[in-house]
Amino acid sequence: MEHALKKPAPRAAEKIRAKSGHPAPKAAIRREKEALILKAAEEVFSEFGFRGATTQMIADRAGMPKANLHYYFPTKLVLYRQIIEEIFSIWLEAAQSFDENSDPVEALSRYIDKKMEISRSHPNGSKIWANEVMHGAPIIQDYLETTLRDWTDSRMAIIQRWIDDGLIDPIDPRHLLYMIWATTQHYADFVHQINTLNGGKALSDDQWNCARRDVKIIILKGIGAKGCGDL
Repeated sequence: MEHALKKPAPRAAEKIRAKSGHPAPKAAIRREKEALILKAAEEVFSEFGFRGATTQMIADRAGMPKANLHYYFPTKLVLYRQIIEEIFSIWLEAAQSFDENSDPVEALSRYIDKKMEISRSHPNGSKIWANEVMHGAPIIQDYLETTLRDWTDSRMAIIQRWIDDGLIDPIDPRHLLYMIWATTQHYADFVHQINTLNGGKALSDDQWNCARRDVKIIILKGIGAKGCGDL
């Protein structure tokens, strides 16, 4: 019959499912596969670096043919930069506390807490970043000279405002950022050393809470932050 309802075309059906809150099966499968590949790539890149890693190694770790991996990520470089951008995006999100809090104690406490948690939950991403930078950043130098530099300048301006308002001691803002990065990321980049010195075991929840508290106390008191006595 001419007036019978027609079955939606595949593309139209995907749009309907998307609007209804139910993602199209292909989109869901793609996200699942990409997440699987990225997890495997993080592990391989953290162990072997960019030069030592191959897409075959990553495909094997992900449990799929190499051709399937290249369907989602055409080159090793594209995959590597995706991982770098993801860990940096996570770090950027952690630094939103600078914009959300005018009090340096609150802003820096939240930032340190989040950075410590990221080191615990995403240690491989931090290791990849550290390894890349220690080798002169051959792949992401453009990222350092643009995105990272602009972001760092914006955080330094906020820290300088706290100094001008007498809320923390007159220190160079960049060195405060370097100190926070070095301390919090140590718990990711040197996790094997930490675990070894902890009797061969990963830090417990209580030990992590103690580490977060102590790092905040050391840094905030070190810069003379007003009102950090209750930490």
